[in-house]
Amino acid sequence: MRTVVNLNYRWAFTKQATTVPTAIDPKWDFVNLPHTWNAIDGQDGGGDFYRGAGYYAKAVQKMDLPESERYYLEFRGANSSADVYWNGKLVGHHDGGYSTWRVDISAEMAADNLIAVVVDNSPGNTVYPQMADFTFYGGLYRDVNLICVPESHFDLMQTGGPGIHVTPEICGDDAKVKVETWPVGVQPGQTVHVALTEPDGTVAAQGSWPCGTPAELVISQVHRWHGRKDPFLYTATAELVNADGTAVDCVSAAFGCRTFAIDPEHGFLLNGEEYPLHGVSRHQDRWGIGNALLPEHHREDMDLICEVGATTIRLAHYQHDQYFYDLCDQRGMVVWAEIPYISQHMPEGRENTISQMTELITQNYNHPSIVVWGLSNEITMKGADDPDLIENHRILNDLCHRMDPTRLTTMAIVSMCPLNAAYIQIPDVVSWNHYFGWYGGDTSMNGPWFDQFHAAHPNIPVGCSEYGCEALNWHTSNPRQGDYTEEYQAFYHEELIRQLFSRKYIWATHVWNMFDFGADNRSEGGENGQNHKGLVTFDRTYKKDSFYAYKAWLSQEPFVHICSKRYVDRVEPQTTVKVYSNLPQVELFCNGVSLGTQEAPGHFFTFIVPNQGESHLVAKAGDCTDEARIRKVEEPNPDYILREKGAILNWFDITEPEGYLSLNSTLNEILATVRGKMLMVSFAGKLLPKKGDKAMGFELTGDMMKMMGSFTVLRLTSMMGLAAGMAGGDAGEPAVTKEALLDLNHQLNKIRKKGD
Repeated sequence: MRTVVNLNYRWAFTKQATTVPTAIDPKWDFVNLPHTWNAIDGQDGGGDFYRGAGYYAKAVQKMDLPESERYYLEFRGANSSADVYWNGKLVGHHDGGYSTWRVDISAEMAADNLIAVVVDNSPGNTVYPQMADFTFYGGLYRDVNLICVPESHFDLMQTGGPGIHVTPEICGDDAKVKVETWPVGVQPGQTVHVALTEPDGTVAAQGSWPCGTPAELVISQVHRWHGRKDPFLYTATAELVNADGTAVDCVSAAFGCRTFAIDPEHGFLLNGEEYPLHGVSRHQDRWGIGNALLPEHHREDMDLICEVGATTIRLAHYQHDQYFYDLCDQRGMVVWAEIPYISQHMPEGRENTISQMTELITQNYNHPSIVVWGLSNEITMKGADDPDLIENHRILNDLCHRMDPTRLTTMAIVSMCPLNAAYIQIPDVVSWNHYFGWYGGDTSMNGPWFDQFHAAHPNIPVGCSEYGCEALNWHTSNPRQGDYTEEYQAFYHEELIRQLFSRKYIWATHVWNMFDFGADNRSEGGENGQNHKGLVTFDRTYKKDSFYAYKAWLSQEPFVHICSKRYVDRVEPQTTVKVYSNLPQVELFCNGVSLGTQEAPGHFFTFIVPNQGESHLVAKAGDCTDEARIRKVEEPNPDYILREKGAILNWFDITEPEGYLSLNSTLNEILATVRGKMLMVSFAGKLLPKKGDKAMGFELTGDMMKMMGSFTVLRLTSMMGLAAGMAGGDAGEPAVTKEALLDLNHQLNKIRKKGD
């Protein structure tokens, strides 16, 4: 029978080597896997994290291994490319940092062995991802195993797959289950015995088949997998059996029996019932750890996602750890799984998209949680008309349907992509990444945009694959777009919940993001090197108010939450206090005095609270309570106000006479006035690109120009600097000088807004 030997312990590591080692160098560092060399520099900002080769080495003695006939070295994740040497001989190469892959080293096994692995996350033009808003952590950041099997065994070289594919088909009250295996080294008389069991070990169906013949079984009165409500799992176990009945190898897989559909009017349907998909996207990294996660990290992430009440997860922007897909099955999450074909189409990267998609489907075929394969994310940054890009998507779409006709395909489309672009009609369903109310426009634009798309394409199911805004520990009683306060993020998500959740035709919504994550090119919000759109902080220690906004709408667990707990010092004589709860009534007390009981069908409660001296607040809803405190101060607490590092101006430093324009006015507001249009035309050479130009490597299409019109001038300058960093330039480099902006603001202050 097979034995899996974990090899995570004690690897020698260095970034300074130039040749493959022939022996362990005691001067190298010693690390345990999982390991990344970018756990610190990939999260501290500046866009300067190490991208190059890292060398790993480990000694293995055959006498310490189980006696076996065949040996396979298994890597669960090596980012981004890797070469494997066994006793100095190159035995394997792999491109793609997020999937499982294996190397047959049976012929190379000696008494004493040295494994050397050269992992490389250098920039290139053939392996995805190369440009994106997250850190490409290098290293052996998942498990490394040695799989020991007899000569007759289930194939281990099928694109990193588990060696067993289970395809259930619901037929009335029963399920037909097809189980495929791929035995190799088969001996005369060997057969494959397959058993389907329930969680308590009860055998639901079983039988034996000739090697290479798919097993076909029937589960009577099948128990369906039904998402969060009932994530019931069966297990399929296949044994390779000798003629005398002894088993020589065994593989197994959990699976679920369910039907699903995505309807352009009714959204997602699970087992014939409408099953609204509202959830989050997840990046896999953590503060101080990078992507080198342990099982307890994955479990904590899943616990938090379940607590918020999510029914779906978009696992962005790459293949995640198999352990997390298992958790999705067990907890009933409906999953979007995708490859890192992202941001920038590379003509020389087509084969890598094909290989990564092949691995994604092969390795994750059995997971009932997965319902869609994601082809790409925001790939039309430079335009949607590239014939090579379109052909690449058609190839991937056909590949998905050929490998897995039971699931649908989708993709996440960048906001400014034209509604009638040919490429959006390639997959079965689509979703869009929209940030109206953060990067441009305002929150009210989100729902109407989806109505516009739905009217133009009534037969294409549409979802919202990304939406969100950033929040850190900044606070205000007057939240506004771009201030990075927890209060604005809460307001933003309140508005998006109202708009997106009320449109049944939207097949899925995925908040960007469940957790803050590493993006070393970023320099905004006062803490460089991160994207702070998470509902939970990067270290998972603080749930932002927006977390509780979703919990109020999605969770069945009774709770009450007072918002803005970290906003203690307030200057106003009476202040607004918001409370979230999934219970119908909330009563708020200030220093023991009731401020009344409110009902809010929308789960968001607002109280006006007198602010005098020290105040102790208590919210009660049913049997649930929550507490907070506020304090009256004469001057605003400067610790609550963001002053961006490296920013040439902050929005609150700009003069804004009432009724007049300023740098905090949108381009559309300015261009709506004759004097403003003349002023911006004269300033355009310094700031505004023209249609058809290239800015930060992106072609400025008419749709992108239209979106830019909803940016404030100040926001546009900061975003141009950020985009330059993500495109490989100098992160945070200002588009214009402080003096030029102040002069422009002075001139704008003399121009009345249209209508005033």
